[in-house]
Amino acid sequence: MVATPTKLNYDIKDITIASVGRQRIQWAAREMPVLAQITERFAKEKPFAGIRLVACCHVTTETANLAIALQAGGADAVLIASNPLSTQDDVAACLVNDYGIPVFAIKGEDNATYHRHVQTALDHKPNIIIDDGSDVVVTLVKERQHQLSDLIGSTEETTTGIVRLEAMFKAGVLTFPAMNVNDAETKHFFDNRYGTGQSTLDGIIRATNVLLAGKNLVVAGYGWCGKGVAMRARGLGANVIVTEINPVKAIEAAMDGFRVMPMSEAASIGDVFVTVTGNKHIIREEHFVVMKDGAIVCNSGHFDLEIDLETLKAMSSEVKEVRNFTQQYLLKSGKSVIVLGEGRLVNLAAAEGHPSAVMDMSFANQALACEYLVKNQGSLKPGIHSIPTEVDQEIARLKLQGMGITIDTLTPSQIDYMNSWTVGT
Repeated sequence: MVATPTKLNYDIKDITIASVGRQRIQWAAREMPVLAQITERFAKEKPFAGIRLVACCHVTTETANLAIALQAGGADAVLIASNPLSTQDDVAACLVNDYGIPVFAIKGEDNATYHRHVQTALDHKPNIIIDDGSDVVVTLVKERQHQLSDLIGSTEETTTGIVRLEAMFKAGVLTFPAMNVNDAETKHFFDNRYGTGQSTLDGIIRATNVLLAGKNLVVAGYGWCGKGVAMRARGLGANVIVTEINPVKAIEAAMDGFRVMPMSEAASIGDVFVTVTGNKHIIREEHFVVMKDGAIVCNSGHFDLEIDLETLKAMSSEVKEVRNFTQQYLLKSGKSVIVLGEGRLVNLAAAEGHPSAVMDMSFANQALACEYLVKNQGSLKPGIHSIPTEVDQEIARLKLQGMGITIDTLTPSQIDYMNSWTVGT
């Protein structure tokens, strides 16, 4: 399908680079066999016919394949960026030029533009919202209560977004069903651990070209993302230190072979710092003060609040760009702190985000979660809903099939044994 878009229905950097985006989208599709099978079925069944859909996501090659799948299913979709630095401009151009999907996303857009795009998305009067961080959902609830009657439900695949939805539910303002894609096993076990693990280090290396072997690399937070970063950093020879507030996760990190200590201790010995907590001001003034000269600080959590950049700037006499996505803060004390990607997601700001193979499962979950909302419209209660186990299992089965891997199945006698309470030793 070749569209003839007008300036009125998109806001992107440069539509003339669509052909570059097309090649990259097709390259990503090679590693996304699960989503390809879902797209093929959607094209036949049209589960989203008549459905207005808004997706607030990182505009990458992988997201493009999700948007194409939703369009194949009949969705009237609009796509906006969930992060000002994560947009791949050639991808946005291709989606507009080749598929006629309205895209409002420009790499490096300022906060005013980002918020304007959120409003533009809500002007679409969505029936379904795919959110990364819940910005669109929060704006809808806070500013456009009159549109809530149009909403069938939303999906969310970030830890940060789920935390916000849980807070909304406790406050009594989540009046619609929201699908928790983030906690699907085929999402967080793989996307968070292997995707974030590899792509975060990819972003650090692309931005700085530093050798990680022998460096003290501090990982703040030992959730699935933190586990992935720590695992991959150790594989590259880094001496990994983990900081945590959760005693169970701290024990797990220690028993996985990592040094565990408070950030107050790690700050003076770390060479590279990566925050993956979903909270604010994990690295702040008292940590900057004791850091080594030239310490590298970056974030791979969702929002840019994990590093207290406002305070760091106030502590500095000068801030200068020393490489792409690499800023040197010259402290008044004479030392310097290096910040990557303006404190935003370093894997998307300085690199290309998660590999396509892992996003294949995450976006399969997104696509099927949207279908689940439509199929169960009117029967799902307001609140946060998990991805059904059978959907999770089917995505895993399709992924194994795409990888050419077969597994065992239970024999009839094994099934009987597992369902029996009378048989034993």
